[in-house]
Formats: sequence, structure tokens, C-alpha cells
Amino acid sequence: MADAAGELTGLVGVAADVMDALGEVGVGLLVAAENLFPPIPSELVLPLAGFLAAQGRLSLTLTIIAATVGSVAGAQVLYEAGRRLGVRRIRAIVGRLPLMQTDDVDRAEAWFARHGQSAVLLGRCLPVVRSLISVPAGVARMPRWRFMLLTGLGSLTWNATFIGGGYALGAQFERVEEYSGYLNLAVYAAIVVLLVLGVRRALRDRRETS
Repeated sequence: MADAAGELTGLVGVAADVMDALGEVGVGLLVAAENLFPPIPSELVLPLAGFLAAQGRLSLTLTIIAATVGSVAGAQVLYEAGRRLGVRRIRAIVGRLPLMQTDDVDRAEAWFARHGQSAVLLGRCLPVVRSLISVPAGVARMPRWRFMLLTGLGSLTWNATFIGGGYALGAQFERVEEYSGYLNLAVYAAIVVLLVLGVRRALRDRRETS
């Protein structure tokens, strides 16, 4: 069998190198970081982890567990930030980050207001909201044990689905380089779009201030 992981390039290759070096722990660290810093999204990391598990480089069961632990750990950081800082300060911090929008915080807050504590469970399966739903949960001082339980259950569903998909893809290791190229293009395109939106927002805010 060819060394499929060695054919991966770009951000996909970086993520694969981290997992190759640190194993399942690397998966957990990447997923935890994705909650706080979005350029390498879990939609890329999780299928890649499943792919590597199919190649025998990772344990499928431990990979799912590590990803879920990483999800809960990253979400806990945002929960504590919301609990201690409040929405207004979080919005101010997010507004200074180049790849995030204050509208994302508002969207997560509205989702939590609409669905209550169940929003934590359901929100873990929604892009963008998945990470930031932890903020209004912290602001509302949702019990930590309940937050961790619902986050864990929602994250387990999300992680198992994407890792399982990557594991199924593992049988087609001959096309890994092709998939790597497509994934990198998708990530780079998303980063460019977010940067453009950030610049537009900054210009708009400057005009409104003037």
C-alpha cells in the first residue's frame, strides 16, 4: 500500500503531518484549536483523520474519542470566556479577528435564545454556530456539567459522521492527491472570502464612525 499521507499537500498535508507525529492526540489538538481558530476547519480535519485510520495509521475508536475530547475542551474555553467576559466583550474581541465576524456571535446568541439549552446539543452539528454557541451558554451560566454533557453528545455525533466518512474514503487511497488538491482549494477559497468580508466590515465600520 502506498504512503497516502505522504502525498497530501498544503494545509491538508500540515494537518496530516500533525496527526502522523502525535497520533490521536494530534487529532484532539487540531479539533480543539478549530473551535478557537478557524482556518483549518473540522470539516477538513475529521475526514482526514478517518482516512488515516483506514490506512492503519490511527485507531478509529481512539480517533473519535480524541476528537470529541478536543471538541469539548475547545468549547469549554469559549464557555468560560462567555461566562466571565459577557457577549459585548466577546463581540469586541471577535471584531478584531481577521477571519471571524461579529455577526457570527449574534447568530449563535439568537440560536441559543430560540432553542435554549438544547441549542448546545443541536448547535454542535452546525457550521460556525458549532463553536460560538458556547459563548451564550457561558453568558447564561448554564451548569457546566450539563454544558459539557450536551457538547460531548453533539460533538460525538458530528465527529463520528465525518471521521466515518473519511474512513470509508480510505479504500480509495489511489486518489488521495486529487482529493488533497480539492480540499486545499476549498480551504484557501474560504479564507479569502473571510478576509474580504473582514476588510469590507472594517471599511463599513470606519465610514459609520466618520
